[in-house]
Amino acid sequence: MSRHVVAPVSEIPPGGRKVVEAAGKRIVVFNLDGEFFALLDRCPHQGSQLSGGILCGLTQSDEPGHYRFSRAGEFVRCPWHQWEFDIRTGKSWFDPRRTKVRPFPAGVAEGSELVEGPYTAETIPVRVEEAYVVVEA
Repeated sequence: MSRHVVAPVSEIPPGGRKVVEAAGKRIVVFNLDGEFFALLDRCPHQGSQLSGGILCGLTQSDEPGHYRFSRAGEFVRCPWHQWEFDIRTGKSWFDPRRTKVRPFPAGVAEGSELVEGPYTAETIPVRVEEAYVVVEA
């Protein structure tokens, strides 16, 4: 799997998302409080773009009438049929055994760590002499 630079960290603020094209796939990258996660931008149910869904949290209940809300903003809800997916794992909370979106590794790297291209343009020495730019060809 090849690496693709998608954006500066500052371009995807906490709670934000960005849609990118990489290796022919449409991918949505999420920033969850400084941690980055990426999902294929396609709901496995009927193909809606998850990037258009709202972020929500997890509501759990041990018994009727008692609810706990947690993990605010860590789930994305499909805009077509409201299926919810865990942004960290891609699992669906409607049927987590059978339905999930494909997660992609995402992270932060310094510019100097990124892979350089295989080609190098030939450089020509340049200097300034008095008021003129001089190249040495």
